[in-house]
Order: sequence, then C-alpha cells, then structure tokens
Amino acid sequence: MILIADSGSTKTTWALIGSENKVVTEGLNPHFTSDNAFLSACCAVSQGFPVPDSLSSIFFYGAGCGNPTQRERVANLLRLHFGSADIHVETDMLGACRAVSGRKPSLVGILGTGSNACHYDGTRIDCQLASTGYILGDKGSANHVGRILLNDYLTGVMPQKERQLFHNAVDLTDTQLMDAVYHQPNANRFLASLAPVAAKNVDNDYFGSVIRDALQAWCLDPLQPLMQRARCKEERLNIVGGFAKAIEPTLRQCFEHAKLTIGTILADPIDGLLAYHSS
Repeated sequence: MILIADSGSTKTTWALIGSENKVVTEGLNPHFTSDNAFLSACCAVSQGFPVPDSLSSIFFYGAGCGNPTQRERVANLLRLHFGSADIHVETDMLGACRAVSGRKPSLVGILGTGSNACHYDGTRIDCQLASTGYILGDKGSANHVGRILLNDYLTGVMPQKERQLFHNAVDLTDTQLMDAVYHQPNANRFLASLAPVAAKNVDNDYFGSVIRDALQAWCLDPLQPLMQRARCKEERLNIVGGFAKAIEPTLRQCFEHAKLTIGTILADPIDGLLAYHSS
C-alpha cells in the first residue's frame, strides 16, 4: 500500500491509495518545522487512519524539499516513524505537476500560501526559475496579497470603508500585526491568512485591484521569463492551490489577454496525486 503526502507551507494532506480517508496536519516545510513537530504530525497520521504494516512506499511532496539536505532529513524522519518503507521525497512543484497535468507536458503553477511555476515535460520538470521565498518572491500568492493589504492598512493607503472591513475581519491592533510579521513564527502563513478578506470582496474596487496587481506581478515574474527560458510551445497553464481556486474567475479574466491560457485549476493536489500513483 502507498502513502501519499502533499505538504505546503500551511497544511499537509495525507492519503492512502485505496482508502477514502484523508488526514490533514500542519504544513511541514522543513525550513520552518522542527523534528519534533514533524514526528508529531506523523503520529497524527497514524492515529487518523491505521497505516498498515504492509506499507510499501511513501511519496512525500513538500514545500522546502528542493534542498538536498532538507530532503534527506524529511526522508529520515518518515523512516523513523513509519519504518523502512520505500521513501520518495520530492518538491511540492513536482507534486503539483503530477497532480494537475499527469503525464502531459504543460506549464504548471502553484498559487496558494506561496507561488511557484515551472515547465513540465510530462515526466520531469525541465525548466524552473529560482524560488526566492515569501520575502523576495511568491508573486501573486496569498501571502503576497496579504503583504499588500497589511502595508496599505498600516500606512493609511487603504480607503476608509475597506480599512474598517479589514479591521473587523482581522481584529488585531497595529502592534499585534507588526509582532505577527516580525517576531512570531510562520509569518508567511499569517500574511496569507489576510488574503481571504480580498478574495471574498473581489468585486470591491480596492480589493479587486490588489488581487489583479498581484496576479499581474506573477505573470511578469516569473511566468513570462519562464516561458522565454523554456522556449515552450504550450500555452496552457495548469494551476494548483487553494488561493487560485478561491479567485478563479478573476484569475481567468486577468489572463484573457495574455499569451497564457488557464487550463485546470485544482485547489488540493492530493486527489490528482492519488490518481497519478494509482495508474
């Protein structure tokens, strides 16, 4: 039996092939997660559904797993908890490719808490620009939108009506907001948690413009440079991510006049990964 995990920065979804049950734990990006926290999540998986002794393989697709040292660390932690199953630790980007494109070539994007993009040849990622993380990169993502909203709110740029709506939704003082960004762990998750205010009010002129500006930034960097470097002929962009799904109509509209056609948008890649590994 095969255990599959898809781990972003916010949550990790675990599933066994042949079982309808899923277990959701916290995001397990190894750059931000301690060994104890990782093993605690593994315990929650074992409690959520019985992992059989006949477990043959584990496929773990995770944010932060592109670094060889962290990839080996994740494999060792999985081995420590689940035993000597055949363990494969891959990036969340490859997981997104397999989930949303199967074995067909396409451009693939992740648009959730963070963002990324690559060209997938149907087997492997053959072109991907460097991911610079939530401070320098993650254009178009939930935490990018959250950064814009928070900056506009704290500096008084946000219009008064929208400012009141944002304040009611967040319900934190300015000091608490700054503390969450600069002194508390997982600032990327916190910033991403602010984005639903805009997503739920996308028809509002201000909130809609914030989302469109963030998507335009994603299109210009990294999507357009990626297309040029990959010299790809595919114009279809398949996307994985809960934030992408939440803003799907606006996302498709923003790309109407671009050179890219939005194909499939999948909120959670786990079902696509189950289908991929079942075949």
